[in-house]
Amino acid sequence: MTEWNAYASPGEKPFDIERLQTLWGRLHKGDAEPWPTDPALQQAWMLFHSGAFQRAAEAGLALDDAGLNVANKATAIHANYVERREATRENLLLETAARAEKQQQRQPSNPGAWFWQAYALGRYSQGISVAKALTQGLGVRIKTALETTIQLCPHHADAHLALATFHAEVIDKVGHLIGGMTYGANKVTGLGLYETAMALNPDSAVTLTEYANGLVMLEGEKRLPEATALLDRAAAMEPLDAMERLYVASARVALEG
Repeated sequence: MTEWNAYASPGEKPFDIERLQTLWGRLHKGDAEPWPTDPALQQAWMLFHSGAFQRAAEAGLALDDAGLNVANKATAIHANYVERREATRENLLLETAARAEKQQQRQPSNPGAWFWQAYALGRYSQGISVAKALTQGLGVRIKTALETTIQLCPHHADAHLALATFHAEVIDKVGHLIGGMTYGANKVTGLGLYETAMALNPDSAVTLTEYANGLVMLEGEKRLPEATALLDRAAAMEPLDAMERLYVASARVALEG
């Protein structure tokens, strides 16, 4: 594995097993990942939450299927929020999606296998342009994977959030008519999915920032005050781990823009 751009934050507090177990429910309310009983898997998750994304990915991959969710999450989050080289970012996201798709064949009932494929393809699509991604058939794959995630795990807040964003971005880029007829995108469905995500995980910087962006895409400037209030809440949060710190930072940047 080639060397990734390092993520470093002076405010990051390393995780130990006690802190990981104490905060697990809060940190994984979004992805509904079960508590790992394997000490090696716990170590991989400690690396992830501490911001050592490449080491977390390598530790997860060394555990085969048992470690793929942490490996894929670490790779996808690094690619989307830390990696500065566009070609490397795209490659990491496509690698994540491919690993997750193969995992689905071996573990079809694992929600993470479906979610991380969708997440990686979604972020890849944003990079190359959503409209271009739709013409490549990625929209159908993303939507199917997220709907499967929710079917397998109805309390997977991040899957509701990502599926809501799918509806919002399709409508924003190709319009209500084409988006609905061709890709099954629907404003009412998207708003409902955002509301479900908020009900499942309301105190999350991830939920707040994605919901804020989605409100503006789906309903325009009339929802801008509400979206700004959501971003204000996210920006004011004290992050518990590296991923939350990245989302909080993105909310602050959005408010400054």
